[in-house]
Amino acid sequence: MVNVTICGANGKMGRVISSVIKDRDDCTVISGVDLNTERYADFEIYENVKNLPEKPDVIIDYTHPSCLLQYGLLDYCLSTGTAIVIATTGYNEEQIEAIKKAAEQIPVFFTFNMSLGINLLCKLAQTAAEVLGGQFDIEILEKHHNQKIDAPSGTAIMLANAINETLDNKYQYVYDRHSQRKKRDKNEIGMHSVRGGTIVGEHDIIFAGRDEVITISHSAASKEVFAVGSVNAAVFLAQKSAGLYDMAALLDGVN
Repeated sequence: MVNVTICGANGKMGRVISSVIKDRDDCTVISGVDLNTERYADFEIYENVKNLPEKPDVIIDYTHPSCLLQYGLLDYCLSTGTAIVIATTGYNEEQIEAIKKAAEQIPVFFTFNMSLGINLLCKLAQTAAEVLGGQFDIEILEKHHNQKIDAPSGTAIMLANAINETLDNKYQYVYDRHSQRKKRDKNEIGMHSVRGGTIVGEHDIIFAGRDEVITISHSAASKEVFAVGSVNAAVFLAQKSAGLYDMAALLDGVN
């Protein structure tokens, strides 16, 4: 049995993760961490990770990028040897470097999207780029709910990076064109964000060529797809030694 602590336990994703774990027999939630300590399940919620009475096997983090360093989450994991699933997006370069350095000492699962479908989309996009690269313009459109703070989404960046790596990293990302009065450059990937309503998450990768357009899409109908992926990652990570793991590693482990 894998003992899990949910950081951001009273947030929307934290509550969904709690619900998902409740229906499983390979893991259990022993505690939560949140500024809102209101209890809604059979585990206590603490204001700070340092207040946890019992060390979990794995922490699932769905909070805010600032919590990683500013509120001592990564320090706690390093000092106690606790594995961590980092499911929050919007990290800057300094924070990502800290994540990579921590993975030298503890098991860390870090990906921009916990959905199995999105990770398949990523592989399909790489295949398309191999075939179409250089002949087709590439644009990425992402849509999310009106409460999402970061833009473009971490998933959109993940998709762009995967495509760019396939094409020898020769493409530049363009996030906004309204101030540019010039033709589109051949070696660029356009990134566009939409925020509105309760859209859970939609991503379109557009390959636009001469007289034909190919679009690869993924749409999430609920947050549960991300919660299930996070819990799978936690169970997977509990059996691992120090290192940086992602969805590709999890899928290889399953297979």
